[in-house]
Amino acid sequence: MKNFYFFLSLLTIAGNLFAQKEAVNDPEAKKILDAVSAKFKTYKSVQASFTYKVENADGKAISTKKGMVYMKGAKYRVSFVGQEIYCDGTTVWTYDKSSNEVTITKLDISNNTITPQKLLTDFYDKDFLYKLNGESKIAGRKIQEIEMTPNDKKKLFHKVYLMIDKKAKTIYSTKVLEKEGNRYSYTVNTLTGNVDIADSKFVFDKKDYPDVEEVDLR
Repeated sequence: MKNFYFFLSLLTIAGNLFAQKEAVNDPEAKKILDAVSAKFKTYKSVQASFTYKVENADGKAISTKKGMVYMKGAKYRVSFVGQEIYCDGTTVWTYDKSSNEVTITKLDISNNTITPQKLLTDFYDKDFLYKLNGESKIAGRKIQEIEMTPNDKKKLFHKVYLMIDKKAKTIYSTKVLEKEGNRYSYTVNTLTGNVDIADSKFVFDKKDYPDVEEVDLR
């Protein structure tokens, strides 16, 4: 789960070069990103499956995991094998199966915290310089590649590549290039909007995890 939080931390708000960014960003790329954000905002809830891959600088896979993400309003849940993040819109529970431990924190609603919802809406408009690199076909779909460079040069990464499904107006994959050479990618395998998800899906229930150790940081 540390790696998932690392990915979220890559997209924290920078904003210090916002005025300069406005003059150099690619307007075609912005149209695409705005369309993706607008499409996502029409969903009252979302269920998606994804593949998370870590590669070294030579492109050799270090690890690959499959997961699920559920979103409803400000609530979300992210599931990996043996790892879970629950958020009911107020409280966040991070559970690690190997240690049978859950860490409890308050949800930080400031702009410095990135939730799965923010990743699919308008985070890009304050964090990055971006440009459209072109189109390609992947698995029969037209994919548009957008190259993003963080405004904050102190970040641990130097590039983010978004692959957008042109017809569906959804993110197909995201790849983050770390300065030290590692590459982190998320590929969306399925995405379904407006699914019926019970609120209990987003709450950690101790009864489901016998003898769990709680670390309450609220």
